[in-house]
Amino acid sequence: MSACEPGPGIQQQVTWVYCDDLDGACAFYAEVLGLTLVLDQGSCRIFRAAPDAFIGVCRSRPGRRVEPQGVVLTLVTDRVDAWYARLAELGVPTEAPPRLSEAFNVYSFFTRDPSGYRIEFQSFRDPVWPEPAGSASA
Repeated sequence: MSACEPGPGIQQQVTWVYCDDLDGACAFYAEVLGLTLVLDQGSCRIFRAAPDAFIGVCRSRPGRRVEPQGVVLTLVTDRVDAWYARLAELGVPTEAPPRLSEAFNVYSFFTRDPSGYRIEFQSFRDPVWPEPAGSASA
């Protein structure tokens, strides 16, 4: 088997972040971002970010610390400006207004969740970026 051959398959994706205030962090993902809670495991809660992509939010514990340094959760959307307006209306600080990065051909802006994890709202402008699975043009 070659490393270039497709793997056995992946059906879903979950990114985990850790926090000291589980209720506060989950309120951000549910109320500010409007993500749907799909599973409450007590000390961890999982939110749907896209049809098959999830963000898991867990209470910190030994070996699972709040470590936002170097982490970026990128939420891909064709409504970057609408997200920026929503966060501004809710009083959520952002790093700067949306802008085009010519180096990466993306239009985006950044905010942070209550634990300091950096969240990017991004639209790819590169035509080779794949359409979401199940979209009309896919």
